[in-house]
Amino acid sequence: MTSQLSQHLPTTLTRRPRGPTLPAHRLPDLPGRVAIPEQSRGTPGTPPPLEWFNDAPGPDAERALLSCLHSPRWARLLAGHRPYPDTASLLAAADEAAYDLSPEEIAEALVSEPLPSLPEDTYSAAHTALNAAHAAYEAKFGHVFVLCLDGVPEDEVLDRVLEDIRSRLANDPEEEHTVTRDQLRLLARERLTDTLGGARDRATGPRDAAPGK
Repeated sequence: MTSQLSQHLPTTLTRRPRGPTLPAHRLPDLPGRVAIPEQSRGTPGTPPPLEWFNDAPGPDAERALLSCLHSPRWARLLAGHRPYPDTASLLAAADEAAYDLSPEEIAEALVSEPLPSLPEDTYSAAHTALNAAHAAYEAKFGHVFVLCLDGVPEDEVLDRVLEDIRSRLANDPEEEHTVTRDQLRLLARERLTDTLGGARDRATGPRDAAPGK
């Protein structure tokens, strides 16, 4: 099993250094993204993704989880409660573990988070506006702006990002910490669902951005 998994797993999880100027947008995947093998379609020896996750050695399972949310304790909690009977049970456990993260653990996870990704054909004026908005956000709160865009149509992404970042700039630090923690939870849930098989294995439940945001 170990040799079979090695082609999917990098040796380390790396972080990209951040320069003095904010990019207009960043890649949607975390650095060092680990892919759980996709659902078997008749290929001998390839287990379904949830079965792989339940049976994988602890370090391999934790590294796959860290690609969804860079919180070592969150990853250890989820890996330590295996096996999960179904995807819905794993997602529920992921939500519960995310709610339990401390402010320090939230800050650690945010270091590895990318900015919300924009459509490739986004016009240059929008990049300028977003650079200014992200700079103002980071100056006020001291961390990157995160937003789960699951379910948002591509042609609405730009407006949604600008609307949310400007709205959240009005929050005080305590309010924004609560919103940020929930957005990280939703992002982790989205990434975990995708790595466990994508749309065909999605469980029902709250997966959109925070209510009213």
